[in-house]
Amino acid sequence: MWLKETTQGERKTLFAAFVGYGVDAFDYMIYTFMIPTFILVWGMTKAEAGYIATGALISSALGGWLAGILADKYGRVRILQLTVLWFSLFTFLSGFTQSPEQLFVTRMLQGLGFGGEWSVGSVLIAEMIRARHRGKAVGLVQSSWAVGWGLSAIAFWAVYALVEQETAWRVLFWLGVLPALFILYIRRNIAEPEVYRATQERLARTGQSNSFMLIFKPGVLRTTVLASLLATGMQGAYYSVTTWLPTYLKMERNLSVLNTSGYLMVLIAGSFAGYLTSAWLSDRLGRRRCFMLFAICAAILVICYTKLPITDAVMLVLGFPLGFFLSGIFSGMGAYLTELYPSHIRGSGQGFCYNFGRAVGSVFPAVIGHMGATMSLGAAIGYMAAGAYGLVVIACLVLPETQGRELLDEGEVEADARAEAVH
Repeated sequence: MWLKETTQGERKTLFAAFVGYGVDAFDYMIYTFMIPTFILVWGMTKAEAGYIATGALISSALGGWLAGILADKYGRVRILQLTVLWFSLFTFLSGFTQSPEQLFVTRMLQGLGFGGEWSVGSVLIAEMIRARHRGKAVGLVQSSWAVGWGLSAIAFWAVYALVEQETAWRVLFWLGVLPALFILYIRRNIAEPEVYRATQERLARTGQSNSFMLIFKPGVLRTTVLASLLATGMQGAYYSVTTWLPTYLKMERNLSVLNTSGYLMVLIAGSFAGYLTSAWLSDRLGRRRCFMLFAICAAILVICYTKLPITDAVMLVLGFPLGFFLSGIFSGMGAYLTELYPSHIRGSGQGFCYNFGRAVGSVFPAVIGHMGATMSLGAAIGYMAAGAYGLVVIACLVLPETQGRELLDEGEVEADARAEAVH
């Protein structure tokens, strides 16, 4: 197994990133289970629920963008620890809110840390792992999203079984703060990647800049624009489905809390398998081919899941492949964005592109909330997700392949950019 070829320090970093991103998923996804409760307890509308989800995603885009910039200046590890403390604190405070307006504020503030976790963590892992295992390593960390999502589904079922729903949602938010101290403990002795330290020494020696604005300079701008569109398609589709699926299952398919959790656990199991499989495929088939394969398959399955008159039993069976392709598409993204940028602007480039996609993709849940007033929620989800996956395929057709690429220094990247411009 490829993990046997890693050092103890690399494995420790992988574990820390895995746990941190899993907690990230728990704190974000727990809200999607609570939407029906807020509709009942607060009289919240679907549009308001969509605004809260979108607000958190927009702020997470800003947080990821800022965290990427800060990680280039102050180090990957330090900023990663800060993001964990931040999103855990505001998840905890969400449990004290008394209205949709108050929850909107705390979820937006939580999003700042949530966005930074992936942006910095994926760069940290990708810089530490050799090229032939980079996709698998980043994909392994990405798979922890399914673990956190699964734990949120289990916690939702367990807490709602023990506590009245008027209080249960508060308990679930409060649970989100517990792993923060553990994450800080296991990350306390993690070192910065060698490639980052070498880059900082070179910048200090030569006086060169690592300004965020360098991701928009000639030769790099095209990559930034196309990678941002790629991230937009992936995340627009993902948030369209995952934000509204629990509500769709409960309110349009009329499933109970227990059955809703069961359906989602099948979807989550498929997600975990998809993350690991796609991580392996991205190192074998290449990043772009893997993205396009998963986008096409996911689009077909979303349409089948939400628009065809299928039985509950068929829906349960389709949940596994839907989760497989819906989530698996992300496994190669961290490695791909890392390989597209040189070290001195890698955090800035990766943070901007992924979180630009998150910001635009975050509008999708709000749009679906409005569309749900004039059509079925399933139809709205299907239309938005299919369009987003079309954008993924288009972006992949024009972006370069980076499979097996060694992490380059500034001079080599500029030479590559000049060569690309000539062709």
